[in-house]
This record gives sequence, structure tokens and C-alpha cells, in this order.
Amino acid sequence: MADSLQQRREPLRGGALVLLTIAVSFSTFMEILDLTIVNVSIPHIAGSLAVSPNEGTWAISSYSLASAIMQPLTGWLAKRFGEVRTFATSVALFVVFSTLCGLSVSFPMLVVCRLLQGAVSGPMVPLSQTLLLNNYPETKKGLALAFWAMTVVIAPIVGPILGGWLTDTFSWRWIFLINIPVGMMAAFLVATLLSG
Repeated sequence: MADSLQQRREPLRGGALVLLTIAVSFSTFMEILDLTIVNVSIPHIAGSLAVSPNEGTWAISSYSLASAIMQPLTGWLAKRFGEVRTFATSVALFVVFSTLCGLSVSFPMLVVCRLLQGAVSGPMVPLSQTLLLNNYPETKKGLALAFWAMTVVIAPIVGPILGGWLTDTFSWRWIFLINIPVGMMAAFLVATLLSG
């Protein structure tokens, strides 16, 4: 039912389309950023949680593994629950698990939270494309994909730089906590703009 409503809806226009593009782009940026932002912080994380740097890399592997497993299930989830609901829920849960990663008091807790963070991030990238294409007019779908591709290209470059700066300036925990305002804004905008 949700899918048929989504297919019949007129494409967004004006300010609503701009806000949707920003929300979806920031969600994609946030998800891809988290693939690389942890890399430079592993020595700090390992030292803080009393594990070796080699064990610290589990915080990277667990996220990537869970995300890769969940991406093929996106189609089924979107059909079952609707594209908008699946995307907004994924972003909201991503914020929850990002918060728990930032508040981790032990390394096993961090690895489990990263695993869950990766699992809920799986549908975000494929559905971000779908939401943009469904809501851009036919003549501007190329522009929508260009905006999307820009975030995909820039995020892995920014990740290590931002991760290093946050870790050195504040704490490694901020590489996860920075997702809270971005994710909350994105989930709210998508759910509000595409509801009904």
C-alpha cells in the first residue's frame, strides 16, 4: 500500500524538493562517512578501551560486514514496510546505535553497537537513490543522481580528516556522536516531507 502511494505521488517541487535532497544527501554522507571516519581513531579507541590496535580494527570490520549483509535485503524491507518508512527508520536507528557507540564503556559493547549500526545502515544508500528518483521530475533525475554521487565521492575523503580532527580536538567518541544532529534532522525531514 505504501509503495503504491509512493508511485502515484506527484514529484516534490521548490523548497520541499531542496529540503528532501539535503536530508537524503546528508543521510548518505553520514552512512558512507562512518565507513572511513573510524580508521584514524583506532589507536585512540584501542588505548581507551584497553585492547590492542589489531583488535581495534574489529570496530571497522563489524560495521562493513553488517552493512554488506543488509544491503541485498533492502528490496524486501522496502516492499514489506514501504520505502519512506524503511529509510526513516534506518536513519533513526543509525542515530541510536551511533549514540551507543559513542557511549561505549567496553570494546565488546562498541563492536556490537558498530555491528548493529552497520546493519541498520544497509538500506540507507539504496533507498536514498530511490527516494530522490521518485521525487524528482523526469527531466531532472540526472541532477538528482549527480547530487547523490557527490556525497558518495566526498564522504570517504572527508572521513579520515574529520575523524582525526575530532579525535585530536575532543575525543574518539565524537566520531559517533556527530551523527546525532545530522541523523535526527534527516529522519525528521524525510518522514515529514514524504508522509501521507
